[in-house]
Amino acid sequence: MATQQIDIHRELVESSKKGDVRAQFELYKLNSTAIFNTCLRMLRNREDAQDILQESFSEAFMKLPGFRHESSFRTWIKRIAVNKCINEIKRRKVDLQFSDEIERYGNSADTETALPQLSIEMVKKATEQLPTGSRLIFQLYTLEGYDHREIAEILNVSESNSKSQYMRARVRIKEILKNEIYEN
Repeated sequence: MATQQIDIHRELVESSKKGDVRAQFELYKLNSTAIFNTCLRMLRNREDAQDILQESFSEAFMKLPGFRHESSFRTWIKRIAVNKCINEIKRRKVDLQFSDEIERYGNSADTETALPQLSIEMVKKATEQLPTGSRLIFQLYTLEGYDHREIAEILNVSESNSKSQYMRARVRIKEILKNEIYEN
């Protein structure tokens, strides 16, 4: 039996469906920061992230009459925003580059050691050094909470590719962070 998520904003959504502009604005205020941060992580450009944020809410409000509460409003609009970000990346004709260095990551014993003195900024910088495709998979899985089946569907890759790219990204980030720590 599948569990249905409880949407704490159900009343706002229902009011918005009826054209209540105040309810729409309230939904925007409650969700825009999270959606913007998702877009910014994916696009790495503030202006593009703001554009996608606005486009996502515009599309969501246009399609709101068809929203059936099968997920929360935030989950639904986040999916719209992620798809728009991926389309923007593809539009720019950026090849989704994946890591092919599987043999370099074969020995995971030494990569599982704890890294002292990590900061959020260090992890962000390490993530930025990943190839585009690996970075997207890492972000979608780790930061956005998508599972590998969903990522595979979004990026049009196999589920096993998503899993292996995620693992390679994790190992690569650890390597980058270790190098950063030992260089300083």
